[in-house]
Amino acid sequence: MPVWGIWFENAFYFSTGPRSRKARNIEKNMNCVVCPENAADAVILEGTVRKASLNGTSLRRIFEDYEKKYNWKMDDSEGSFYRVQPKKIFGFVESGASNPTRWSFTTE
Repeated sequence: MPVWGIWFENAFYFSTGPRSRKARNIEKNMNCVVCPENAADAVILEGTVRKASLNGTSLRRIFEDYEKKYNWKMDDSEGSFYRVQPKKIFGFVESGASNPTRWSFTTE
């Protein structure tokens, strides 16, 4: 399922409610595939996800980045943030104007 999120500190961050289906699935299996909302410029990320531990400064920067990207003013009531550590990322433009690209990441 597409999800809103941002690239921050070399990982993909998104938020979801603690009782959402997404959060419950993460508790059972930390492997995931993420595809952001723009299918025309597709980015597909494979990795592992964990609940993020964020300090005040990082959380504030994430809120600012979300607002810039989505015109959405976030606050502390948005639910928990999760960090997806990428293993592989695939990117391609649907128009066929460029070749698909794959990036591989080493684990931390």
